[in-house]
Amino acid sequence: MAVFLQPQAVAQFVDAPGEPATVVAIKGMWLAMANGFGVDTGMAEVDALLSRGGMDSMLLTIWLIIGAVTFGILVDDFGLLGKLVAPLLHRARTTGRLFASVVATALGLNVAAGDQYIALLLPTRLYSAEFARRGLAPENLSRAAGDAGIVTSALVPWNSCGAYMAVVLGVPTMAYLPFAVFNYTAPLLTLLLGFTGWRIARLPAAPAPAGAVPAERQA
Repeated sequence: MAVFLQPQAVAQFVDAPGEPATVVAIKGMWLAMANGFGVDTGMAEVDALLSRGGMDSMLLTIWLIIGAVTFGILVDDFGLLGKLVAPLLHRARTTGRLFASVVATALGLNVAAGDQYIALLLPTRLYSAEFARRGLAPENLSRAAGDAGIVTSALVPWNSCGAYMAVVLGVPTMAYLPFAVFNYTAPLLTLLLGFTGWRIARLPAAPAPAGAVPAERQA
């Protein structure tokens, strides 16, 4: 938008006198996206708002995401996570315990893998068959994984979400954690729903095949 609305600011930023306007526009967009934009207006607050670092300043978070996704894929493909989850499934004899297993897995992945996408995707893959076997609708698993895997990622300092928010807000993760009430109450409410059975959606019963004899008539 600056190329069309503020071409003079783009030309000043590129500082390439004699270059065609098209070249200046392309170079300005590229420099701003790659290395960021800087301006000196004489007002410190405005300069801090408009001067940013572009993709170069985001590399730390990007490398964190790449490393976390790579780690998650390796753990999943080697079947290591499945072996860790198997004992949880063995003990999860009730719906509440099954929900608790999903919450524990998502929280553990947020801490160990350091990325919310891994904490959301892997539990849904690991527990989907068990939820279907128990007649629980898939939205239950989606809600449990989302409440435990997405919102709690901002509470882990080395998680990509926690690191990003700490840098953007300028506040350490542990400092804003007590005030992020929604983030740590969401998984608690999910556990409450799981153990009480309230608002738990069930899969519809499969229709009897055509020509099947009812059980009472068979008796």
